[in-house]
This record gives sequence, structure tokens and C-alpha cells, in this order.
Amino acid sequence: MVHAEASTFAAGLSKADAYAQVLEQAEALFEGQRNWVCNLANTASLLWHSYRALPAPSAAVNWAGFYVRDRSPAAFTSPQLILGPFQGQVACQTIALGKGVCGTAAAMATTQLVPDVEKFPGHIACDGASRSEIVVPVMKNEEVVAIIDVDCAELNGFDEVDRTELEKLAALLARSCDFP
Repeated sequence: MVHAEASTFAAGLSKADAYAQVLEQAEALFEGQRNWVCNLANTASLLWHSYRALPAPSAAVNWAGFYVRDRSPAAFTSPQLILGPFQGQVACQTIALGKGVCGTAAAMATTQLVPDVEKFPGHIACDGASRSEIVVPVMKNEEVVAIIDVDCAELNGFDEVDRTELEKLAALLARSCDFP
């Protein structure tokens, strides 16, 4: 059984090593557990603590979490994402598909790596301190069921390592969770 130490990351880890630990611990946490809320909550914690152990700009991550596809009756006429488990300051509760970085990633089913959120057309500023963002869709049966959203208080907070590793995490979540 995985213990709370799963979210302990040694100082001085490389970003690739931190992501490897996130993936390894997530896989262990998901064993025998398919509930999406439980698995996303633990994953948000793993991500949050991993970024805190890394040097800048990763240490400046100020939000890490998820939005999930809203399956309520109202969302059938106005498709949207609804806030899921996260770490950081309070956040937007709903985001329309196609709006902001999260809604764009969900509508296009593609990762959005944004070095400067002020230059992203229609950026939604849930936290005014955020300067860069990466959003990765979680795909199941060729449909976006959730998105991983990570914000950073520094410009250029994310790179291709983040894209590659978060896409691996999204694939693991898709295989491991029963989404609504």
C-alpha cells in the first residue's frame, strides 16, 4: 500500500526524474482503485509536491489539477469543463469548451503549451499571478474526458519535457480511471 511518503520528492531531482517518480507513484496508487475523483486528487498532490522539489521555473508552479468534462444535462447544450481535484488557489468552476487555454485544449483535443498566457487569445485569468500554462487532454475512447492543467507564476514555465511526461500521465489516467 502506498503511503503519504509517495508525495515526498528529494531535493535536487531532475525534472525527468521527478516525473518518473510521479508516474511510478501514480501507478501504485491506482492499483485496485478506478475512481476518477480519488485518482485525480492523489495525482494533483503528486504533481504539486514534485514541482515544489524542483528548481525554477518549476518551483513557481502555482496551480496543478484537473477539469473534467461536465456530464450534467445543461452541459449537453453548452459543453463545458467543471473543476476537479487540484492544488493551489481557488479556481474557475466551469470553463466552456473552446474558451481559454483549458477549453481550447479540450475542444481541439491537443496539448496547449503556453509560454506567456497574456499572449494567448481569450486567456481566462483564474489566478492573476499565472504567467505560463500547460494543459494536456485526457482522452478515453477518442473523447476528452478531462484535462490536466498546470499554471506557473513565471514566463516559460514549461517545456517539451513537461509536455511529454504530462502526456504519459494523461494516458495512464485514461487507462486507470472510470470517468463519467
